[in-house]
Amino acid sequence: MTELAIGIDGGGTSCRAAVADRNGNIIGRGKAGPANILSDFENSLLNIVESARQALRNARLADETISSVASVVGVAGANVTDYGERIEKALPFAEGRVVTDALIALQGALGDDDGIVGAFGTGSVYNARRDGRLRGIGGWGFIVGDQASGARLGRDLMERSLLAHDGVRPASAITEALMTEYGNDPERIVEFAHSARPTDFARYAPIVFEHAAKGDAVAVGIVTDAAAAIGESLDALLWPECPSICLLGGLAGAYQPWLSERYRSRLASPKGDALQGAVELAGKLSNDRQRGAA
Repeated sequence: MTELAIGIDGGGTSCRAAVADRNGNIIGRGKAGPANILSDFENSLLNIVESARQALRNARLADETISSVASVVGVAGANVTDYGERIEKALPFAEGRVVTDALIALQGALGDDDGIVGAFGTGSVYNARRDGRLRGIGGWGFIVGDQASGARLGRDLMERSLLAHDGVRPASAITEALMTEYGNDPERIVEFAHSARPTDFARYAPIVFEHAAKGDAVAVGIVTDAAAAIGESLDALLWPECPSICLLGGLAGAYQPWLSERYRSRLASPKGDALQGAVELAGKLSNDRQRGAA
């Protein structure tokens, strides 16, 4: 029986995988396309498996090794109906578990300690561990959730640009820039929005922060609303003795100056990232398998 474990961070932009030996040392890494299991199930599954194969090849291990390892996959949408279960059943590993991206982010950031983690990339999700008990919120996808995510920032920018175009709200440099990108044709924006995926919207997030830093009124409004949404979610999880809050993901650093002091005073640097968390959980799963077979 192999003692290898594979952790996979299935993100909205790409899937990252790492294979670790029995001591938890990472010996190979892999990367494949995105894993938006709610909007593109089949391709997400293909990318999850391909990232694992790439990690095994990087570790100079045969492709067939994939059928004898334990793996934990963290992905947004794992908590929605049976999506996580469907992915889990289709995985080629000896034993594979599918968990939320919030759980692997929590494990990576806090290890086995208590605290709160908020992750902000293409999507957004939160998880907390208090006295060993887990509670997760969010991660519902940007159409009905994922407040403060990159996808929601891009969507909000488009919405406010159309409102400015219609004269409902004031225009600004950022709304004018967006309209110019689409030839000042609102129908082109609508056409884009109806076919766009979360990552397509999320590419506008850096632009929103850039304009907000310059004082652009519309951009400031978008980021301020997003920061308020973060505060609401943190309040839902926070308790007086909470030792730390860790913000993760590509937008974490950008949000820090916009948060209230009551949250900034608790911010701590994460011990590791979501991929590290997935590897740690996969290692625990592998150890459980070994003990069960003993």
